[in-house]
Amino acid sequence: MPTNAFAAGAYAAVQNIGGMKGGTPRIAPTSGADGGFTSLLTSAMDKIGESGAKADAQALSVAGGKANVVDVVTAVAESETALQTLVAVRDRVISAYEEIMRMQI
Repeated sequence: MPTNAFAAGAYAAVQNIGGMKGGTPRIAPTSGADGGFTSLLTSAMDKIGESGAKADAQALSVAGGKANVVDVVTAVAESETALQTLVAVRDRVISAYEEIMRMQI
């Protein structure tokens, strides 16, 4: 779905043309080869989950005496960086949404 079609769908949902349920706009997820923003967020969340799992696995390996402490520190730092990036992106998305909602049409 092209970006402008997604934006039009979002606008229609907000204006109650696309339908509202419980005060929350319903926007169909994008589909197609590129997947758009939804697939980008999904892959980012998957990578962050994998990063956290890797850090946990490294910590368990050190506890069992099978790994180096440096590997654990590196894995935890990578996980922390990924989480901080996710939080920064979330903050920017919320800020953009709030700015759009303040716009006069």
